Amino acid sequence: MVVRSGPFRPVIDRPDPGQGHHKLPINLKIQNSVWDLPLWSGMENVGRGTRVQGQDRIIERHLLGLGVLVLTAITGYTLSCLSDGREALPSEHAALRAESARAENASADTGTEPEIGIDAHIREVAARYGVSADLVAAVIEAESEFNPRAVSRRGARGLMQLMPATAATLGVDDPFDPRANIEAGVRHLRALMDRFGNNLPLVLAAYNAGEVAVIKHRGVPPYRETRAYVKRIMRKLNRDTSAVRL
Repeated sequence: MVVRSGPFRPVIDRPDPGQGHHKLPINLKIQNSVWDLPLWSGMENVGRGTRVQGQDRIIERHLLGLGVLVLTAITGYTLSCLSDGREALPSEHAALRAESARAENASADTGTEPEIGIDAHIREVAARYGVSADLVAAVIEAESEFNPRAVSRRGARGLMQLMPATAATLGVDDPFDPRANIEAGVRHLRALMDRFGNNLPLVLAAYNAGEVAVIKHRGVPPYRETRAYVKRIMRKLNRDTSAVRL
């Protein structure tokens, strides 16, 4: 029968209960008795050089083996714990800095420019064209959720989701450039505001569905997506949405 007792103890072969302890070899009997000793009392006895009549060499050898086994395990565990909380080496600091730089580059590639920079540009461009900065921010949130790399199923791109034809008309070479995209989007909003007499629901509907659709339907087109879009931005700006029918 195989017995394992304790996390640091080796496997010991013991006979089945019916065989009786009188048949055990003398070394196995001593092994069992050693494992039953209190751990620290056993090591203390080793330190005093205790001798046991009859099997003193065997017991001493087993006690020494136990001490080495336990000390080795404790040392390994301690070193493992220390390695988790030790101070990083200079080379590791350099590796962390390199990883941080890679993360920043990846952020630039995936279009996660800090919103603080985008907000400042929104305020600057909105003031230049006489458009509410809150309106511009609400349109960007509805269009792309501030993701400069966003692409719609219809091909609209960037923060303010410029269609390729619109981007070309406004002279935008790279619609994924946040600054160029915002500049063009605000210019487009300004043109729509001038065309529809600053009627915000019509301006938003034209931005979403196109000027032709608004003119054709003489108001907000009966498109579920467009009406939900207009209502969402109007609510964001705390404006009355009663004129926008579902």
